[in-house]
Amino acid sequence: MIVEWLNTAPVPLLGLICLIAMFTAASIGRLIYNHGPRPRSDKDGGESYSVSAILGLLALLTGFTFSLAIGRFETRRELVLEHANAVGTAYLRVQLLPEPHRARLSGLIVEYTDNAVALASAPPDKTAPLLAKDDDIITRMWAATAAGYDSVQERPYAGTFVSAINTLIDNDGARRAARTARLPTEIFLVLLVYLLGAAGILGYLLKSGPGRTAGMFLIVLFTLSLLLVLDIDRPTTGTIRESQRPMEDLRASLRNQPPAVFDRWRGQ
Repeated sequence: MIVEWLNTAPVPLLGLICLIAMFTAASIGRLIYNHGPRPRSDKDGGESYSVSAILGLLALLTGFTFSLAIGRFETRRELVLEHANAVGTAYLRVQLLPEPHRARLSGLIVEYTDNAVALASAPPDKTAPLLAKDDDIITRMWAATAAGYDSVQERPYAGTFVSAINTLIDNDGARRAARTARLPTEIFLVLLVYLLGAAGILGYLLKSGPGRTAGMFLIVLFTLSLLLVLDIDRPTTGTIRESQRPMEDLRASLRNQPPAVFDRWRGQ
């Protein structure tokens, strides 16, 4: 229940709840300090070492989680470029086919590209029909590929033509998988528990004055760091998304290069 809610709740709401929870934990820590057994004098710097160790481990955990999230983000970004290259290569090799296979497959690739761009920017509640359309286009594209291959199977480029279409389809599957792959929610739960524990210990150890103010400011910074990781780890709902510029540029290029463009010197 909690895991599902963490995956769907808006990031700003999670940040507000996390911030309130950590300030509450810090206040509880301060109450324990005021009404419980007092720690020994900090002449040996024990409290300073404790605070440094807590913040150091918290920074390590946050940095580790951020590294995992940014790695998945970079994978999604690279897949966009690979996908655009695969679609462009398939479109060019389709131009080697005789009619009507060339016109049929060219139209399907353009339709597929339009749908892929729309799917990448669609909200989660609008993706189902676009995914269904993507499956339908791929099915028709492979059927058209089979028909086109029959007409050129004796030609030396028949194998590379089929390979280009197959690479396009493989890239489609890779992008789908990358957009649904997320960090395990248990990682965020553990990090949140540690944040709350660290906030409580800071509230207990840090005295009034600049030290406590700095501690509260650090709590805000760590909350912002957690929100950044959460946002990056949401490929379809976060505000930080991989650029679709390669696919958008490809779509514009395909619209400006219909099959007739490549007939300039044919027959001469």
